[in-house]
Amino acid sequence: MLGTAPGADVGLRRILVTGFDPFGGAPVNPSWAAVQALDGLQMEGHRVVAARLPTQFDSCLRVLDELITAHRPALVLCTGQAGGRAAVSLERVAINIDDARIPDNAGAQPIDTPVRAGGPAAYFSTLPIKAMLAALLAGGFRAEVSQTAGTFVCNHVFYGLMHRLATDPACAGMRGGFVHVPWLPEQGHPSMTLEQLVSGLELALRCALRTGSDIRLQAGSLG
Repeated sequence: MLGTAPGADVGLRRILVTGFDPFGGAPVNPSWAAVQALDGLQMEGHRVVAARLPTQFDSCLRVLDELITAHRPALVLCTGQAGGRAAVSLERVAINIDDARIPDNAGAQPIDTPVRAGGPAAYFSTLPIKAMLAALLAGGFRAEVSQTAGTFVCNHVFYGLMHRLATDPACAGMRGGFVHVPWLPEQGHPSMTLEQLVSGLELALRCALRTGSDIRLQAGSLG
């Protein structure tokens, strides 16, 4: 699903926000449910374009690349489901490895395979994740900085996004990152309601647009 046509609302820059389709037999993916609700929202002189990525190693980055080329967004925020996490997780680092515990939606299950052969071991998010964390906590949301986006399709997309932004001259100045969201209540616990996820992502996006340089804030972990 490629979101709104790039010609709509001429004069407003785009923010590209993506979620995934359901996987692993689940009937819903909270990442797509949340970002879909943000589609068309205007903030800080920008317009949100929401799009759904396939939970497939072989096609998710192709779809993402097409979206970036079509919309030339100022900012890209990809989101995914992290069942078992209790908070909105602002991902710090993407690693150059696929190591799938379960098959993706096309049946692929790569093991110890680089996302991009010859690429660097890792990329850091270029979003102001500490400022976003502070904004979410001040807004009453459960939030955290996460040190791992896993080794499934979420990390695959995160790494692929950051590699594109780092190596494509056409993406100069474009910022990007990844956020994991908890289950919805009907999926199990811990969870957050759809309203909480939508409001939290909107708050995080507004903060990212307003913040040029990130703040210093303790958000590390011991394990």
